[in-house]
Amino acid sequence: MSLIKSISGIRGTIGGAEGQGLTPIDVVKFASAFATFLKQSTGKKRITMVVGRDARISGPMMDSLITGTLLGMGVDVVDTGLSTTPTVEMTVISQKADGGIIITASHNPKHWNALKLLNAKGEFIDAAEGNTVLAIADNGQIDFAAVENLGKLTHLGNSIDDHIAKVLALPLVDTQAIANAHLRIAVDAVNSTGGLAIPKLLKKLGVEEVVELNCDCSGHFAHNPEPLPENLTDISKLVRERGCDLGVVVDPDVDRLALVCENGEMFGEEYTLVSVADYVLSQKVGNTVSNMSSTRALRDITEARGGHYSASAVGEVNVVTMMKETNAIIGGEGNGGVIYPELHYGRDALVGVALFLTLLAKKGCTASELRKQFPNYVISKNKIQLTPAIDVDKVLATMADRYKYLDISTIDGVKISFDHEWVHLRKSNTEPIIRVYSESATAEKADALANKIIEEINQLISK
Repeated sequence: MSLIKSISGIRGTIGGAEGQGLTPIDVVKFASAFATFLKQSTGKKRITMVVGRDARISGPMMDSLITGTLLGMGVDVVDTGLSTTPTVEMTVISQKADGGIIITASHNPKHWNALKLLNAKGEFIDAAEGNTVLAIADNGQIDFAAVENLGKLTHLGNSIDDHIAKVLALPLVDTQAIANAHLRIAVDAVNSTGGLAIPKLLKKLGVEEVVELNCDCSGHFAHNPEPLPENLTDISKLVRERGCDLGVVVDPDVDRLALVCENGEMFGEEYTLVSVADYVLSQKVGNTVSNMSSTRALRDITEARGGHYSASAVGEVNVVTMMKETNAIIGGEGNGGVIYPELHYGRDALVGVALFLTLLAKKGCTASELRKQFPNYVISKNKIQLTPAIDVDKVLATMADRYKYLDISTIDGVKISFDHEWVHLRKSNTEPIIRVYSESATAEKADALANKIIEEINQLISK
C-alpha cells in the first residue's frame, strides 16, 4: 500500500492501514485539514468549496467521505459529480468558491485515487501551502461545526456543458473551419469522464463523425490509463480501420491530451503542446513556458515566431507561476498538458482539442503531414531506483559539478544542456526514483545519452 503527500496532492492506493494507504480515515483527515487551511487563509468563518471526481471505482466512496467531511466542517459544497480536472478548476472560478478538491489519481491505475487541492483561482496550491495543510493534518487541530452551522450541499450537473461553451467562445477556436473539414475522429477516454466531455465537445465543434472507444465512464480502465504509445494500440488500430482523420486520447481526469495520426502512428505527446502553441503564436506574438523535462521544440518554434521561451521546474503549479511571471500566452507540459490562459490557468485537454482541430482544419493537411512541419526531437525517459542509503542530493550535486563547463540549471534537479541535446535528472515527487530524461535528434542518440549518464550515476552510487 502507498500514501504519497506531495505538490501533486494526497495520492495513494485504496485500502490498507491508516497512513499506509489512502483509507477513509486519511481522506477525512486531509479533507478537513484543507478546509481548515482555507478558513485560516481567507479569514472567513463560512467558505464554499467545489468537489468533482473522475470515474474511478473508488470515486463515489471518496466523494461521499469528502463531501460529508466538508459539510461537517461548516463548508458549503458545490458537487459537480462526474467531471474533469479542468472543469472543476473552471467551476471554482465561476462559482466564486474559496477552493476545491478534485478526486482523481490522474494517470495512475484504478486502485489509486487522490485529493488534488485548488485555491480560489482554480489553480493548484503551491508547495508552501501544501506543507501547511500537511502540518494541520499532522497536529490534528480540526474544529468541526455545531449542528446549526453545518454546510449546505448543492449538486451542479451542467459544469461540463459550461466548460465546453467557454471553449467554443474562444476567438481562436473556429467551428466553421472544423465543420468544413468533414472530420472523422476516434476517441479513447479509458472509460472515465473524458467519455462525457470529449465526444460532446467534438460534436459541438462541428466534427462530422465521432467514433467512441472506452467512453462508458465505468471506471474499469480498458488499458493502463497513462496515454503512452504502448497503451494505445487499440485506438491506433481503430483509426486505421475506420479511416479516421485523428485519434484523441485523454487520461482519466482529462488534463492530458495525446493524438494519433490518420496512419495510426502517434503524433507524439510532446508535440500536442508544440502544435497548439505554434497555432496560437501564428495569431499573436508572445511568450511560452514548459517544464524542464519537455521538448526543446517549443523553444524553437517560439523563437521562430518572435517570442521568448522559459523553462520552469516540473509540476503544473511551477509552470503556471512562470507563465504569469513572463506573461506567457500559452504553455504547459510535455505530457500533453496544454495551458491556455485566455480560458484558465490549468492543463486542459478540451481546449487542446479545440485549438488543434482548428489548426488541422485551417492547414488542410493530414495529422502526419502536420507533425512533419515541426522540429523533430526524441525524448528518452528512464529512471534509477532509489534506496534509503542513497544520498540523492549529493549525487545530483556531483553531476552538476562534473558538467559545470556546460549550460547547467539546478532549479529542479540538474539539467545539462549540450549543443543539440539535453539530459534532466530529478528526484520524483511521487516515486522513490531519480528520473533521467534525455532528448536528442533520434531515439538512438537520446538513449545513448541517457545510458551514459545513468552509468555515471550508478558508479557514484556504488562508491
